[in-house]
This record gives sequence, C-alpha cells and structure tokens, in this order.
Amino acid sequence: MKLQLWRNATLLLNIDGISILVDPMLGEKGSLGKFPMVDNELLNPLVDLPFSKEELNQKLEKVDAVAVTHLHPDHWDTAAIELLDKNIPIICSGIISEQIAEQGFTNIISVSDSVQWRNIEISTTKGQHGTGEIGEKMGIVNGFIFKTENISVYIAGDTIWYDEIAREIEKHQPQHIIVAGGAATFMVGDPIIMTSEDIIKVCKYAPESTVWITHLEAVSHCREDRKFIQGKITEKKLENQCFILKDGEEISLKQI
Repeated sequence: MKLQLWRNATLLLNIDGISILVDPMLGEKGSLGKFPMVDNELLNPLVDLPFSKEELNQKLEKVDAVAVTHLHPDHWDTAAIELLDKNIPIICSGIISEQIAEQGFTNIISVSDSVQWRNIEISTTKGQHGTGEIGEKMGIVNGFIFKTENISVYIAGDTIWYDEIAREIEKHQPQHIIVAGGAATFMVGDPIIMTSEDIIKVCKYAPESTVWITHLEAVSHCREDRKFIQGKITEKKLENQCFILKDGEEISLKQI
C-alpha cells in the first residue's frame, strides 16, 4: 500500500495496484478565493498542486476510484467535478451521494457502513467537524477505513479528537491513521479539525499505529503549520510514530 499527499486533504492511495484518489481539490492556487469568517484576505488554496497540469491529467487517467469524505470545497472543488471522468466510481456516504449524482457522476458507491469493492473492504467512520454552533454549521462528515487481508488504513477526515475517534480505533484497529491537522479555526468558535494536542491524543490512544498528518499549509484558516506541529511531536518524543507529510511526498504504508 502506498500513499501520496497531493495537497491539503487530497491523497492518492494505492492498494495492491488499485489507485483511489481521496478528497480531490484540484484547482489552481487561489481558485477558491477568500474563505468566510477568517481574519485574513488570503486566497485559497494557498499553494499549487506539486505537479503540472499535464502531470495532473496523466495521474487522473490512472485513478480507479475517488473517495469523498464531505463536500466542502477544499475536499471537492469545481475543478475536481470538471476534470474527473463522470463514469469513475465515487465512494462516499449516502448523505452526499445524491448531490454528487446531481453533478453528473453515474457510478456512485454509497457506503452506509461497509462494502467490499474489488479486494478492499471499505468502511465509513464518524467524525465531528468542530463544536457547538460552528460544528453544526459544518455539517456531517465521515472518514474511511480501507482494509485488505494484510493491511488497514484509517483516514479520519475533517474531525477533532472526541470519543467516537477512540471508538473507531478500537473497532477497526488500523495499522495506519491519517489525520487532518492544522487546527483550522474561524473568527469564532473552537478548532474544526485536529490541533497538535488532538494528534498527540491519537498517538497515545493508538500506540501501535503509525500516524500521518495532512491538511497543512494549504488553507487560510489553519493556525498550526508543519514546523509548529513537528515541535510538538519532538517534545512528546513521538518521532518514530507520528509523521508530517509534505506536498507531493509518497510513502509506503507497511504492514506492522
């Protein structure tokens, strides 16, 4: 199993030769514009994809399926809707399947709990995209478990640490956990994705799992960058368990 971070939450997961693109945000730097309720004028995404348009098209031709955790534009943007083949399998929860179908996609794999697709068992997981009124406005989000006979990976999606994350770890016992870091926060309310403290909790709750961090330095409401989070990882002596992915970086997810 291989994993490549493209940018933000956009990941390419290769499982036994099957390529699954997760949460595609494919637009150019600045194409999403300014986010609401932030204290800056930065245009999102803050960075370009780590390869050219030609390379992007070549990569998309090799994608076997797309998995979407939720429909916020930094996970499913207009460019993705336009560029992706409308017949490509789209793996998503039933909550968003109708909206994706309305965008012209014809091969939707709606997952209410778990499905077997090819040789991969795919399960949806729960998430909490913030707290209080902000959390309610952010809507329902989910993550995914991708599991084969030999390896399992938990993509938590846009969620903070809360009791349900612990339950998902207990239930699925993932060998690898991919979390959205950066402590994204609006001008009001608490963070809507994991802070460095949340990530440390994941590591301590799942000491046998390897933790990979994404969602960094790509959108304007994130408060913690790679340097800050690496400092926390080092402080807690978790350098052998917890890793920050760079844009474009490809790694092998080994069986533990």
